[in-house]
Amino acid sequence: MINRFKELFAGGWTSETVADRGRELQFAAAALLVESACSDGDFDADERASITQLLRNQFELSKDETQTLIEEAEQAVEETGQLYGFTRVIKDQYTPEQRIGMIEMLWQVAFADGNVDMYESNLIRRVAGLIFVTDMDRGLAKKRVMARLGIKDGSV
Repeated sequence: MINRFKELFAGGWTSETVADRGRELQFAAAALLVESACSDGDFDADERASITQLLRNQFELSKDETQTLIEEAEQAVEETGQLYGFTRVIKDQYTPEQRIGMIEMLWQVAFADGNVDMYESNLIRRVAGLIFVTDMDRGLAKKRVMARLGIKDGSV
């Protein structure tokens, strides 16, 4: 399965490798969320639960589908040290509003463990730039997530 995703991100677009572009989008989103959770060096249970909820809600997946997607994303994040392939899919397939929603999801994962550190904040800033989300929209997305989660001080 991972090899198929590697082909997709390398530009191997054939009817056999891309029967469903929605699956590619799900994988890219999951990989970015996992990367966010791992960026502070600790992918904890709260972050995993947040990613599970976000993916299930965003893509209407079953529990098993979500678990498989997260496992595949974890493997891909371990094997690749780059964001470009994942962000390219998001940039190309999401509307500007959906890209801002992706940034909100990244903030939600970052806040899941109760602490947004500089690595998580830096990753979100880089992803926002790669998917063409402005600094202002990134900041507003963070404030919306903080309000939803009842967080008063998000100093990062």
